[in-house]
Formats: sequence, C-alpha cells, structure tokens
Amino acid sequence: MASTTDNHIVWHDHPITRQFRENANGHKGAVLWFTGLSGSGKSTLAGACEQALASLGVKTYLLDGDNIRHGLCKDLGFDESDRQENIRRIGEVAKLMVDAGLVVATAFISPYREDRQKVRELFGANQFFELHIATPVEVCEQRDPKGLYQQARAGKIKNFTGIDSPYQEPLQPELRIDGRQAIPDSVTQILQLLGEKKIIKTHN
Repeated sequence: MASTTDNHIVWHDHPITRQFRENANGHKGAVLWFTGLSGSGKSTLAGACEQALASLGVKTYLLDGDNIRHGLCKDLGFDESDRQENIRRIGEVAKLMVDAGLVVATAFISPYREDRQKVRELFGANQFFELHIATPVEVCEQRDPKGLYQQARAGKIKNFTGIDSPYQEPLQPELRIDGRQAIPDSVTQILQLLGEKKIIKTHN
C-alpha cells in the first residue's frame, strides 16, 4: 500500500486481482480503441465486434462517444482542452474495466496522438489495441447520418474534426482498417488479432 505525500490518498490492493478475474472469465482483459473521423464507422464496427465477442462467450463492454457525453462527460465541450479531458476520463474508465477482466471496445474520434498515447501508457503489454478506422473524409461526408459535416461547413458547428479541427492519424496502430470494407471482414481482422495476441481463445 503506497501513499501520496501531498494529500494522504492511499492505493489499496485487494485480494481479487485482474489475473483472478481473467481466469474466471476464460480470457484476458484488453481495450480496443477505435479511432477515426466522424462517420468513419467506429461505432458500427465496435458494436459488431462486441456482438461477435459476446457470441464467443467473451465478457465485454462498449464505451460509445455519444453515450459517454450524456453522463460522465456531459460537462465537457469540444474545444481542445475539453477533448483532452474527455479522452483522459475514458482512458481511466477503460483501465478499470480491463482490471475487471473485460474486453472493452471504445468508439471515440480521439483526434490527438498525444492523448491516445497517454491512454496507451495506462496499460501493460498486450492490453491496449489502437484500431484506426481509415475512412476518407469525403466518404464520411457522404455518409454523414447526423448532418454534422454539412453543419460544420456552414459554420454552425465549430471545432469539428476533419473540417476546422485536425485529426492526427495513428502512426503505428495495432490495426488499420479500411472503413469502406464490409463490417464482417473488419470484425474478422479484429478477432484474428485478439487470437494472435492470446487475448481470446480461437478455435480452428
């Protein structure tokens, strides 16, 4: 049990460990960090991936960007500092869930490399998988289910990623997925990665 010297907060170790929970679950805990532009297909793919994992008996949870802003991050806006705080909070929540032995899928634009790197550093080896959904902005605009790109180009939405706010693509993601390919093909890629990294058991 270690203590911080400035505020007397102590970290309590508990007898039920992540390893214990992973053994009980029959798989390891990990976070699948889906990142990409609005409309790239992150949420759709994350949801399909969670369904596929659940069908294999894997214990999962999906953290979706819009849903999180209804509660945990409803006090935050979309300027750079608030975006950073949004991702910081999500990283800490994902860390707790991985400690619980879950495979956590997160679907957030998370536009800045520095913020994604800070989240990565919260995790050990083979616990954090950055999945870049690489969909060209023109394709995202064509999809635009919420009409956000149109509003951003009309100046009705400020700090919109891909229009007047930058998106920094991952340089070395664990997986780069073409957002234009069929969802089942993308899910297969992700399951293969998790099998290769011994996160889940695969049956040939």
